[in-house]
Amino acid sequence: MAKAKTDALAQQIFDAGVIGAGGAGFPTHKKVVPGAKLLVINAAECEPLLASDRYVMRAFAPEIIEGVKALALAMAVPRVVIGTKGHYVREIAALRQAIDAAGAHIEIHEVDSFYPAGDEQTLIYEITGETVPPAGIPIDIGIVVVNVTTALNVQRAIHGVPVTRRFVTVTGEVSSPCIVDAPVGTSVADLVKAAGGVTAAPYAIVKGGPMMGPQFPMSAADDITFGKADGGLIILAADHPLIQFGAQPLGHIIAASRSICMQCRMCTDMCPRYLIGHQMRPHRVMQSIVVDEHATDLTDALLCCECGICELYACPMGLSPRRMNQYVKGMLRAQGVKVTDHTVHPEHAQLRPYRRIAQSRLIDRLDLSDYPTSIDAVTACEPASVVIPLRHGVGKPSTPCVAVGDEVHVGDVIADVAFTDVGCTVHASIDGRVAAVSDTGIRIERS
Repeated sequence: MAKAKTDALAQQIFDAGVIGAGGAGFPTHKKVVPGAKLLVINAAECEPLLASDRYVMRAFAPEIIEGVKALALAMAVPRVVIGTKGHYVREIAALRQAIDAAGAHIEIHEVDSFYPAGDEQTLIYEITGETVPPAGIPIDIGIVVVNVTTALNVQRAIHGVPVTRRFVTVTGEVSSPCIVDAPVGTSVADLVKAAGGVTAAPYAIVKGGPMMGPQFPMSAADDITFGKADGGLIILAADHPLIQFGAQPLGHIIAASRSICMQCRMCTDMCPRYLIGHQMRPHRVMQSIVVDEHATDLTDALLCCECGICELYACPMGLSPRRMNQYVKGMLRAQGVKVTDHTVHPEHAQLRPYRRIAQSRLIDRLDLSDYPTSIDAVTACEPASVVIPLRHGVGKPSTPCVAVGDEVHVGDVIADVAFTDVGCTVHASIDGRVAAVSDTGIRIERS
């Protein structure tokens, strides 16, 4: 009977195309498995300035709790904890009221406002004191982590509603920073229009948060569209220091590393993964660039979560250990090198309480203090067309099952994968006709 419940919920989640809404976009149906000791709902919104999950907690707390209860029941998980930031006062109040109304046995664990509290491995450590092994995943220690907006989408999947829209924080150099309720596949240009237009020119696009989001020029605004795992859009002036730093070519970064890295090891001492016990030491990667050591000896780089602390906060010389980690990581993967040492080093965590970075300090360091950190305004966006990606997060892209000229309606399946695949079903997010089908996406125009 228990397996039947697990399989039934997993199928509903798969049919609705639910993936992780707050990170890498891992297919949620793959997480619905029995045997976990703890279900963690990640409600700690990782990146500075992003506020979509906070809005979801305020507006849909009863639905979230229904989704969480369904997951816990199907997986037979004995303990459920919602991890969120302690200063989310309104959000916590809404969740507690929903928990009480549902008679649910769900804990709320409040963490300080630091970066990256929303990293799933960091949040697990905050809640349990346990470390996910290097190169491992939470289920390796009996824990499943689900984003809070994903829990909402699970609830909707139970009621037969697929993922066709998502809430996107649109902030920065826009007239009216807001949460935009938009169809999947909406372009940057349409999202910006919904927020009242830009207030700086020329401007640059940050897709996601300021620490980890990729950057694009303003000329790409019509071409970049948002998928199921994309929850943030920040518009910055093209000459903003964050944009200028991100625009440095790799060759320049390598040359600078060779010239001025002084091996202070601040990048290592403040690395979130090092501080939970991983042997992640960016200063050694930097040293390898300086002295041309064999990068194959530096599997540390494979443990990098690319949070950006090392380059945007820790390094006193303005270097980019993250880019060096990415560079070495690419070399190692091309050679088939994998992590073989899964040892946890708890002694690394001794100074962790003193090395966590307050979100407010990080925002100041990034020169983003002019922008709101909490957003209440919500607006809907109904674009004339969308380009819906075939790949949403990790895994394989979906295979189109529509052709140019087909009429589609919201919720129709337009691309699919097998249930056994790491991927997701894709649905039409607006009513209209299929205007184009490519290897990367499907364009739908309203009729």
